Amino acid sequence: MISLPSPGEISKAHNGILFLDELPLFNRKTLEVMRQPLEDGVVTISGVLRSTTFPADFMLVAVANPCPCGYRSDPRRNCNCTPPQVEKYMSKISGPLLDRIDMHIEVSAVPFEELSSKAASGTFSAQMRLVVQRAREVQAERFADGPQGVRYNAQMTSRQVRQHCALNESCQKMLRHSLEEMGLSARAHDKILRVCRTIADIAGEADINEIHLAEAINYRNSDRDLWV
Repeated sequence: MISLPSPGEISKAHNGILFLDELPLFNRKTLEVMRQPLEDGVVTISGVLRSTTFPADFMLVAVANPCPCGYRSDPRRNCNCTPPQVEKYMSKISGPLLDRIDMHIEVSAVPFEELSSKAASGTFSAQMRLVVQRAREVQAERFADGPQGVRYNAQMTSRQVRQHCALNESCQKMLRHSLEEMGLSARAHDKILRVCRTIADIAGEADINEIHLAEAINYRNSDRDLWV
């Protein structure tokens, strides 16, 4: 009997979101499978007789504790995890996989005052939806005459990144210093530019400035504090 390949979770998330909770608890080999789809938007399953390719253009959202107990860097509780335990816990997530994730953000505990406050704060979902819609409209116009399949900033080719993410001299110095200081890859370089282009779109700015770039770099700087 010939076993026919069938779509897995990453193909079922095509054109949608794949949410992975407690990322370090997944098997490392399972996580490494995502490297190709995150890069190419497809997943290929090779069999004895043939190879089958499934679409897998998804947005990955992953959540992880900073250590097995979850209290590392928490000022209110003590973490009893030893360095080897933390290293083993985080070793499930390889550098190449983390490098393919655009933004790494540390989320702190919410203070009691904010939890118990009756006053509404922050941005409502309806407001954020309008902001995202405006940014998507800007990107749709930007790529209207470009290569087929490119609809938003995350899909930009390296050539398009150079075209649409031009930096002034001050931003170039900032980015060069950050790349050298943090030891980031060429892939991370382009991801930073795509993210700061999106930040500028959300702000309604035609040109990328130091504020946009600094925010995008900070989204890569956080992972060094979390994972190393």
